[in-house]
Amino acid sequence: MSSDRPSGLIAKKGLELLTFGTPNGHKASILLEELKEAYGTDYVYQSISIMENIQKEPWYTKLCPNGRIPVLVDHDKGGLAIMEGAAILSYLTRNYDPKHLFSFTSDPELSHCEQWVAWQHGGLGPMQGQANHFYRLSKERIPYPTQRYVGETERLYGVLDAHLAERDYLAGAKYSIADIANFSWVNVACFAGIDLARFPNVERWWRRVGERSAVRKGTAVPSESKITNEPFLEQMKTDEEFRRKEEGFKEALEKAKEQYGYKYSSP
Repeated sequence: MSSDRPSGLIAKKGLELLTFGTPNGHKASILLEELKEAYGTDYVYQSISIMENIQKEPWYTKLCPNGRIPVLVDHDKGGLAIMEGAAILSYLTRNYDPKHLFSFTSDPELSHCEQWVAWQHGGLGPMQGQANHFYRLSKERIPYPTQRYVGETERLYGVLDAHLAERDYLAGAKYSIADIANFSWVNVACFAGIDLARFPNVERWWRRVGERSAVRKGTAVPSESKITNEPFLEQMKTDEEFRRKEEGFKEALEKAKEQYGYKYSSP
């Protein structure tokens, strides 16, 4: 990885990932680490700091018109650039997973895998992203969107919890890109005010997937993340000021739910 501020691509061959330590970035880096362990498929990466708006610079938007992370560039395919996490997962398994260790070749498993990737891409990710903002990041405490987006995220966790009640993985009988896509967001549940203990099947699945060495390596790309559940829960135990601040977020959420008559239900 280059330590300089990115200003263009650094590789001439192989795979290059432009990413940051967010759930969408982790989707790509986890799978790349899985492919590296399974097949020896190497890659390089650059850290695209979204706080510095590097993803909006002209050199980057030529690769990703949407100005978001991540982007995968395949230098061995003429510098083909792929944006959007779900598309990157599909591209990598289609081209670099010949034994289909993380993918499927036929129905019903193939369609089930695709539907859970789509479910995350269209539902869990966008809703939890809004929950992150209004629950924790917004400078102004706004009750309605806070309870709306946290509540919808809770509903989606209920869907996931019910699906995982009698299975170990989301699609078929094995770990796949469906699990990778959804794990990346469940792995930051605490940041959005979601209590994983309320969803025991999701919590068991999260711990199972999180024990994989490639997953641990992937969630440390481009650097160790401070917003994932494990460091968050540890800080809750050891940092009194952090715990008081978090209790304030929780109190504001409960007041917002009460104000608008929120009642959890799923699906």
